[in-house]
Amino acid sequence: MPDSKLSVLQSILKLKCPRCRVGDLFISKSHFNYKQLTKMPNSCPACGQIYLPEPGFYYGAMFISYIMTGFWFLGFIGICMFGFGLSVDMSFVLLILMIAMLYGWIFRISRSLWIHIAIKYDAAAKSKFRKDGI
Repeated sequence: MPDSKLSVLQSILKLKCPRCRVGDLFISKSHFNYKQLTKMPNSCPACGQIYLPEPGFYYGAMFISYIMTGFWFLGFIGICMFGFGLSVDMSFVLLILMIAMLYGWIFRISRSLWIHIAIKYDAAAKSKFRKDGI
């Protein structure tokens, strides 16, 4: 499947540009590269979409991250305690390990989701960018 034919959900999960669904949102592909975890190019290399439309744009992504992690972590603790019969202490130790492993992924997915909410898909964006040379 060509990259430009990605669905919205695939584009969000693969951390692609919301406008063309081809360019990468982040410089580093690894969620564990903490030195470059937050680094994003100024614009999409494929269509030229600016990734920081205004100062403080990604402030809203923090709320998405908070909602996602809050519900997920409550469910995780519930499953550990009631499903597996683990103690509260052991459940929270496992939760902390899981948070350490998923921190980068959660951060990036919330930013990807936020920019996909704000910017509309344009199937012709890539070809317009190449013609105009912008």
